[in-house]
Amino acid sequence: MVVDELWTNFLSNIKKEIQASSYNLWFDKLKLVNVEQDKMTIQVPMDLHKKMLGENYYSLIEETLFNLSGINYDIHFVLESELPKQEKMEAKQVEEENKEEKEQVEILWESNLRKDLNFDNFIVGKTNQFAKVAGMAVAEAPGKIYNPLFIYGKSGIGKTHLMHAIGNFIEENTDKKVLYTTSDMFMNEYINVAGMEKGKSAIDYSTQFKNKYRNVDVLIIDDIQYLVGAEKTQEEFFYTFNALHQANKQIIISSDKSPDDLKKLEERLRSRLMWGLPVNIDPPDYDLRCRIIKEKLKGKSIENMVDDTVIDLIANHCQNDVRFIEGTILRLMAYTAMMVPEKIDLEFANEALKDYLNVNIYSSISIENIQKAVAEFYHITVEDLKGHKRNASFTYPRQIAMYLARIMTEETYPRIGFEFGGKDHTTVMHAYEKILKDIKENKKLEQEINEIKNKF
Repeated sequence: MVVDELWTNFLSNIKKEIQASSYNLWFDKLKLVNVEQDKMTIQVPMDLHKKMLGENYYSLIEETLFNLSGINYDIHFVLESELPKQEKMEAKQVEEENKEEKEQVEILWESNLRKDLNFDNFIVGKTNQFAKVAGMAVAEAPGKIYNPLFIYGKSGIGKTHLMHAIGNFIEENTDKKVLYTTSDMFMNEYINVAGMEKGKSAIDYSTQFKNKYRNVDVLIIDDIQYLVGAEKTQEEFFYTFNALHQANKQIIISSDKSPDDLKKLEERLRSRLMWGLPVNIDPPDYDLRCRIIKEKLKGKSIENMVDDTVIDLIANHCQNDVRFIEGTILRLMAYTAMMVPEKIDLEFANEALKDYLNVNIYSSISIENIQKAVAEFYHITVEDLKGHKRNASFTYPRQIAMYLARIMTEETYPRIGFEFGGKDHTTVMHAYEKILKDIKENKKLEQEINEIKNKF
């Protein structure tokens, strides 16, 4: 057996014998330096590794190598600084070759993960502690525990951050292939497949689509609720889910609702989402919001200027959405750059944020706030906009709200339809085109829509 093959098989066998966290800590960074007859030299990162491997794992290492090679190796653990010059050069050359090979693989595969989102900067409190613990357990043993992991909760409270953290940990500590996507991306790719005319190119594209989603070790899919109403896409995701689950590949899913509350998803798909572990993330409590604010201020130009009373001000106003906290800090930084105060106290912060933190239902442009504004303008309820009543006093404001949601947000037709009581995306397209046409012919309608837009 050649040396490289021996070392690869050795690491593979060790990984099967011990916990993933132990392997990542003690074996993942080891490098084979030299094998000469029955002597083996292994480079370790720190003295602590020498002690731990020599005292706790030596018998396992010796036995594993003997089973693979039939040789009782005399094993020496060394630091890089202890290597002779020639062996250092050889070890470095091997490392560079491995790095180059890894980079070539990375060029061919795009995981879509955000590298800045990890477990270290995921701030933990009572409202998200269980979710993080579950996420770390999945990251250390993907496909073996909590499959699927289903993370749910309101928008802007850290679901996406946690999903990226899990994916990044797996990528950094294993050779598993990870793919992050959203339900919109999955749907759009599938629609492209379904829309192609039959022929060789259509078959190739369909095969490419299935290979992309079914030949991964970890599939992370965000905002599964937006598959509601897309029956064909749900069916394709159902088959993808089955293929991955049967192969013990890890599936991680997020939604703004629990699996049990996604009533409009196919029952067979909804039941599978319950197979693993559903975990809820609640909006951050006051203490967690304060710690998030302090973490977001780290490394910023205003970090050492902000008074504790300002942190209290922001924490009390930004109660449900971490993204709103980030926006508030950016606003404060911009105002500080213009005014150049010596310190940022409560008086200064109130002046900087007075228009931003005011209790105003139209403080951000979202489908929900557009619905509130339209309902208020036409003296109906948001439930009327989401409902199915066909009389003109409801259908026309509903179409106006859909039109505004399309031009004022970056949401897709399927997402807008979902927010309007699960309407089909073609209904939204019809509403958009109708209002666009009517505006050109009806000055009164144009004026009404501008009045609604001015609320934002």
